Amino acid sequence: MTKKPIIGISGSIIKDQGGIFPGYRRAYVNNDYIRAVNNTGGIALILPTSPAETAKQIIDAVDGLILSGGQDVSPFNYGEEIQQKCGAIFPERDEFEFALLEAAEEKKIPVLGICRGAQIINVYRGGSLYQDISYRDEHTLRHFQLQGPSVPTHKIKITGSSLLNRIIQKDSVIVNSFHHQLVKSVPASLQITGTTSDGVVEAFEDSNFEFFLGVQFHPEMLIDSVESANKVFQRMVEAAK
Repeated sequence: MTKKPIIGISGSIIKDQGGIFPGYRRAYVNNDYIRAVNNTGGIALILPTSPAETAKQIIDAVDGLILSGGQDVSPFNYGEEIQQKCGAIFPERDEFEFALLEAAEEKKIPVLGICRGAQIINVYRGGSLYQDISYRDEHTLRHFQLQGPSVPTHKIKITGSSLLNRIIQKDSVIVNSFHHQLVKSVPASLQITGTTSDGVVEAFEDSNFEFFLGVQFHPEMLIDSVESANKVFQRMVEAAK
């Protein structure tokens, strides 16, 4: 039997809102991430937020890394104070995921950042974010959709020579959207490869790696409704073998 690659997925913390332990903290990852990896030939492994010094040993145990969605990235990481419309932050998670990224880059394993995960990559590399859509001066589409997670709501244009284009094999695709923060500046080490009609960055990559991709949308939520979403995970799992 061929050994399947292990794909680590960064987790978060959720507090019980009711039950017998209200306020109890639980480590979790949305199940769609698990399904997306397991259904495309990998083994999903949840990586709970842990001390940053454990990141290298954790990365040594996996063949690929997915940075999942969640809280806002702390503005202090890109030199700003917290503005009125910034959401909840989780500095310990930021620090842990920065350390995971550093170790993953050193090991040269596949990396996929999704929503917050893409923003973490951008900030880690030296980029910045709009703390809320309303702080962007240009006309901006709705990027936090009212429809269910599996419903695509806006189109992204994909650069022809990019990894994402080779994966999806299309110059554009309609995706879902659940983010109130936007990528603002992108460092020179990342190539922008997907944008919406309003100019918002929806995808970027680092061509120095076999698979290093950040996407602002949620392909894991589209695996049952948009076939091309599965291809993202298939390519990542293949690169992790």
